[in-house]
Amino acid sequence: MAKAYARKAEEQSRIARERIRILFEQAEKMFPKKPALSNRYVSLARTIGMKYKVRIPPHLHKKFCKYCVSYLHPPTTVRIRVQRGKIVSTCLSCKRITRYPYNSKSQ
Repeated sequence: MAKAYARKAEEQSRIARERIRILFEQAEKMFPKKPALSNRYVSLARTIGMKYKVRIPPHLHKKFCKYCVSYLHPPTTVRIRVQRGKIVSTCLSCKRITRYPYNSKSQ
């Protein structure tokens, strides 16, 4: 019984990761036409991640504001600067600032 449950949980988490990836692709595609719809897609992706306890990958995690859950598209909804070894991104909808470490050797 435990093996069947583990297999089912593993399958659910695989499907959840795939859906999160698809939702972020759709958010990127729909942003020029309907920014509100892309925000909704990001919100759904976060909800799926929380429900199935699946982490959003780091390259996708930086594409939404963790405070207002809006999709971040660099020139229009987020301002990105490099200051003192950190990448500073400012969400233009909620004005919150997020800092990420920047290492020039790894990039």
